Amino acid sequence: MPRPNAAQLAYGAATVVFATVALLLLSDATTGPGIALIGVASLLLGLLVVLTLPLGARRRARAHRAQAPATGRNEEIRVPAARP
Repeated sequence: MPRPNAAQLAYGAATVVFATVALLLLSDATTGPGIALIGVASLLLGLLVVLTLPLGARRRARAHRAQAPATGRNEEIRVPAARP
């Protein structure tokens, strides 16, 4: 598995922070286990974002390769040059 790049880590970290804040505000959790559960859920969501972010780039690259015409694959005629 390739290592995540800086953009993937930034998206994952931002997801964790925003998800944690949003879930804490929406759930009104005040107990320790509730806050811990929200933290774990936010970390899992951030990990999911980091791991699935490259899939979109791979799909776009694969689709781009499928649409591009096949050029340079033995399509040109080679003529041997005269030897001096």
